[in-house]
Amino acid sequence: MSPHSPDAAAETPPAWPVLSVLERRVLGVLVEKAKTTPDIYPLSLNALVTGCNQKSNRDPVLNVNDLEVEEALTSAQKKGLTVKITGGRVERWRHVLYEAWRVEKVELAVLAELLLRGPQAEGELRGRASRMESIANLETLRPALRELAQRRLVVYLTPEGRRGTVVTHGFHEPKELEHLHARYGAEGESVTADEPAPPVTGMRNAASGSAPAWEAGLNEANAQIAGLRTTVSDLEAKLASLAEQIRAIKEGLGL
Repeated sequence: MSPHSPDAAAETPPAWPVLSVLERRVLGVLVEKAKTTPDIYPLSLNALVTGCNQKSNRDPVLNVNDLEVEEALTSAQKKGLTVKITGGRVERWRHVLYEAWRVEKVELAVLAELLLRGPQAEGELRGRASRMESIANLETLRPALRELAQRRLVVYLTPEGRRGTVVTHGFHEPKELEHLHARYGAEGESVTADEPAPPVTGMRNAASGSAPAWEAGLNEANAQIAGLRTTVSDLEAKLASLAEQIRAIKEGLGL
């Protein structure tokens, strides 16, 4: 059944299983590498450890070992989210999230970024997820977020439809999600959903109420900065891919 069919929409959204910090990280890495470096996917345990400990495009930055990552993969496997591939010289892992979560390509890219970095404003999320799947603008992103939120895969931490709306994934523990709501609600409490931000003289077109040019420029600059950061991330991933290929060649030669 398509996730967008009338029958699917009528179903009660499922309560998704809570994912640990490391489970979120390994799933995010599996999706990211499948989309950005498909030549090394499915991933070996060594490549997954490297991806989990990557310093760019990760929050928090982790320092985990093989055993910890393997335990997280096995736990995710029990939840029907990952599959181990055996039979080759090196065991490899892949995700099965398209089937498990019934999502499309852009939706999975969005979820992967939220799993890798946690809560993000829509503009930041669009820029980062665009390295995996093309997302032209916020008007393209928002319907996907709304669909995911209806299925409880995404949670709005600040009111939907406002400038700088913050979202997160739907796999937090209840207490953790409560803390995030309190944190982001406090940060934006001076501007409520029923009380828009006061206009700044000379900065907004009073007749149309449209955003000024400087605001659009700032949003674009933020998107470009996010793009540069993800370029660094992709370069790191390619280096990891080369290292993995060299290691496989050495194993094949018995070195």
